[in-house]
Amino acid sequence: MTTSRFVFALIALQTVSASPMRADSAEAAIPEVPAATAQVLPAITVSAVETRHLRDVVLASGLVAPQETIQVAPLIEGQPIEALLADVGDKVTAGQVLARLSTSTLDLQKAQLAASLAAAKAQIAQAQAQVIAANSSAAEAQRTSDRTAKLKAQGSASQAAADTALAGSVSAQAQVSVAVQSLEAAKAQQTLVEAQLANVDLQLARTEVTAPFAGEITARNAQLGAIASAAGQPMFTLIRDGALELRADVAEADLTRLAVGQIADLRLVGMAKPLTGKISLVEPSIDAVTRLGRVRIAIDDASAVRPGMYVEASILVHEGDAAAVPITAVKSSGGKTSVMLVEGAVVSQRMITAGVRDGGWIEVLDGLKVGDDVVTKAGAFVRDGDHINPVVAAATDSN
Repeated sequence: MTTSRFVFALIALQTVSASPMRADSAEAAIPEVPAATAQVLPAITVSAVETRHLRDVVLASGLVAPQETIQVAPLIEGQPIEALLADVGDKVTAGQVLARLSTSTLDLQKAQLAASLAAAKAQIAQAQAQVIAANSSAAEAQRTSDRTAKLKAQGSASQAAADTALAGSVSAQAQVSVAVQSLEAAKAQQTLVEAQLANVDLQLARTEVTAPFAGEITARNAQLGAIASAAGQPMFTLIRDGALELRADVAEADLTRLAVGQIADLRLVGMAKPLTGKISLVEPSIDAVTRLGRVRIAIDDASAVRPGMYVEASILVHEGDAAAVPITAVKSSGGKTSVMLVEGAVVSQRMITAGVRDGGWIEVLDGLKVGDDVVTKAGAFVRDGDHINPVVAAATDSN
């Protein structure tokens, strides 16, 4: 019994002496905690206001059409088409014969009029001879009347003889007037026949249907054997001088910015290099339904296009160097435009006046200067007065 109490007391003593050592080990295992944690600022991409070459461009689209279409119709009626000398796609010169009409009827009329002209000339010759004879008779009658009057005065002739001689003189003068009028009538008849002949010659010349201007034929309605008439479809349709233009539709808001002479780049489907052209007309009216205006752009090189092709145009209104920022840096709200200006590490909202937009850049007319830093994306989670860690955006090409 005494031995058991001794063992229990020994175990208790060892337990008490070992407790301080375990407490020291637990305190050594607890790590030290810093007094304050350092503040971490968000990294935000910023871009500098740069001087860039910007182009103010108005976009438009439409169809290619001839600048001027010429419709060729016959100038005489009722003659059958005898020959066709041109077809669609031919390039013709001014005055070139495109078709010939039959001349048989007109040749017959000309022969008849030639006979009438000969008869009129013969009538003139007869009338001239009658005038000569009438003048001779009138002169003889006048001399007889004068002699008789002298004889009557001498008492050698009676009053009756004098009256008869005077009446003969008057009658002879009347015959002269009749002969002269007959001559004038014959001359008038000759003039009439000559005019009719000239008209037939004109119609004969018009049996050759010619191109009034140089150009390219786009349609041919004439058929061999058909009766030529100006009342129906034209015999030929051609593009004057082969000149084509783009008739492009433009938004109402952009129409007032366009003017004659402005240069345009024209892009067609399947063509790698754009064509060039200039505005030749800004139409004064706007479509009441679509609210679109129309401009006509003369194409410099029309050999690569055809009427009816669809073309997109970029019309250059203005170009030049200006201060600009990425378009992503600009925010528009309530009719106001702003950017988030970065000064040091502090962000502040700055109102600006925006100008030309070209690609991914926008002109700054007022509110910023070249070298200022702005938040590249206006939609970033920053507010006026925030502190950030600015990160400069990578440099990009000037265009």
